[in-house]
Amino acid sequence: MQLQLISFVWIILHCMDYTGCQQHSTSRHRQHKQISGVSSGCQQGGCLTCSDYNGCLSCKPRFFMHLERIGMKQIGVCMTSCPPGFYGTRSPERNTCTKCRSECDSCFNKNFCTRCRIGFYLHLGKCQESCPEGLVRSDTQRECVPTCPAECELCVNSETCTRCRPGLYQLNGRCHHICPDDYEPSDKLMECIRQVHCEVAEWSEWSPCSRSDRTCGFKRGQETRKRQVLQHSSPFGRPCPEILEIKECLVKRKQCPGRKPNDRKGRRNRNNRKENQEVRRDRKRERERARDTAARQDNSNKTEHRHRRGHDLDPFSPEEGLVQ
Repeated sequence: MQLQLISFVWIILHCMDYTGCQQHSTSRHRQHKQISGVSSGCQQGGCLTCSDYNGCLSCKPRFFMHLERIGMKQIGVCMTSCPPGFYGTRSPERNTCTKCRSECDSCFNKNFCTRCRIGFYLHLGKCQESCPEGLVRSDTQRECVPTCPAECELCVNSETCTRCRPGLYQLNGRCHHICPDDYEPSDKLMECIRQVHCEVAEWSEWSPCSRSDRTCGFKRGQETRKRQVLQHSSPFGRPCPEILEIKECLVKRKQCPGRKPNDRKGRRNRNNRKENQEVRRDRKRERERARDTAARQDNSNKTEHRHRRGHDLDPFSPEEGLVQ
């Protein structure tokens, strides 16, 4: 600092005309750069010139100079846009960041706020503690907003709601107890959402006639066809129609591959022989039962005949004694 002061006094004492002063000023500027460590090879991208102690001293074109306070010291920073609470001003010599008014949280310029600090409410670019007639304060938005309709909890204006009171559903800025046609209520969003109806693809071709997963060895079977679901319905939308159809079918009886031609015929003959044997056994049992029944009847008749005959020849009969 002493060296700088000496240099400055020397310039005043020895400059006799403007040209001489300009030359000495240029010399002083060079000397200042050497003394204070001013450099054009700055590390920060936006700096044009800088110093080790004060940071950026000038910025590249289109960058804004912003002074950041660190304790008692201010450091220059070059930025593409100013931080919140500051607005940018441009001039041919220098682009700078200027602090907003005290009641502004952010601003476009010194006379137009875009967001207010807590306790102030924005109206037409001004931050004020009370709102004009017909408007109410919104602590959430920190703005003066129109009085909301009765069914609204939060609104943009007197006709557009952004949040409804509990139990109501919001749709296009209005609140509804019952959603309009083609809409359904969403309790999760508390909004009326558009209904979604089920959509299905075209039917597939009918499958070959089959029975128990076989396509041979039978006469009656079933054919099936299906269609895919392209869009499932919402809870209140139209449900999906049938996606599977089954119908009876007849096929010309044919032999299954790998089976002997006479297998079926032979099995039929064996079944017939088995049935014939059972029929013969049944007939034989019936004949035997008939013979047994006839024999029992014959024995019963003989016994009755002998009994009657013996009764007629009884010598102790009273009638026979009277005759003698």
